[in-house]
Amino acid sequence: MVFSPYRIASLKLRNRLVMAPMATFSSHASGEVHPEELAYLERRSAGGLGMVIAGACGVHASGRAFEGQWMCEKDERLPSLRSAAEAIHRGGAAAVLQIHHGGRHCPRSLTGLERPWSASEVPCGKDGAVVAHAMTETEILEIVESFGQAARLAKDSGWDGVEIHGANGYLLQQFVSPATNRREDGWAASSLRFPLEVYRSVRRSVGPGYLVGYRFSPTEQDGYGMETTRRLIDLLVEEGVDYLHVSLHDFRYILEPEGPEPLLTQVVRAVAGRRPLIGVGSVRSLRDAEEMLAMGADLVALGRALLVEPDWPRVVSEGREPRRRMPREGAASLLTLPTPLVQKMLTVPGWVELED
Repeated sequence: MVFSPYRIASLKLRNRLVMAPMATFSSHASGEVHPEELAYLERRSAGGLGMVIAGACGVHASGRAFEGQWMCEKDERLPSLRSAAEAIHRGGAAAVLQIHHGGRHCPRSLTGLERPWSASEVPCGKDGAVVAHAMTETEILEIVESFGQAARLAKDSGWDGVEIHGANGYLLQQFVSPATNRREDGWAASSLRFPLEVYRSVRRSVGPGYLVGYRFSPTEQDGYGMETTRRLIDLLVEEGVDYLHVSLHDFRYILEPEGPEPLLTQVVRAVAGRRPLIGVGSVRSLRDAEEMLAMGADLVALGRALLVEPDWPRVVSEGREPRRRMPREGAASLLTLPTPLVQKMLTVPGWVELED
């Protein structure tokens, strides 16, 4: 089942394996994609994936969340975006661009703003010393429009679809969560208006036949739970979203306050087969991928497994064991990884397992 073709909206994928959207921290300071990133994308596509989702492309100057983030906020980005889509297509996979705004997680050094934009005035940064700027109605509408413009650029530059990044604590999730959205106007957390308006802006920009997905975190500590997520899923399905992508660190994860079943199982039940669902989280082996599909996901996203084994689909389809650990030396060339990404993988504890 893992290697059977799968149709998602108008796209026919060669299998059910997807590259999860991951930041590479490697783009030029100008926001243009780096040649090392192009090689990284092409190598993983050529490894046999059905679809590659390229992660966290910034839609607005106020939304740059990390060093080396690439951008899709203006027409001048078309050549950069086109080169990345072409790199993925050369490898044989469908190409989906994840569009992103970091909200309160955007440092002044990257945006030039005294205070990062968010839904409400909430603490930001590791020490909470900075308080976010509560976006005005005009600013909110500007960001909504920027997502639509980014989607248009993706379509014009040859991408097969876009994924709206509504997960991992970034701006869209900040509007969904009552922990970060304390507004009492028409953009209150309970309304779920902001993610819906972003989706509508994207859909208007690309038309009815273009693939549009949405990634979400199903729960947030001290923020919201599955009740809110079920409402969001229902509304996105009603709006016509083409697929849903749940963000999980481990697809078997059980959150006791939400009940005894894994969160993935609860999300599967909430989606109820109305749209394709991409699952993700600690898939290391073919058995893991098969288990995720058996739990009800339609597609399996691979993240860190693809960092250390870029040919994962081909390797496991041939009955071989994929590489599980990253070499301490020579990883950039051996695994076709951008240099800044290798540096982070080597220095951030727990990111990947390292060879002895």
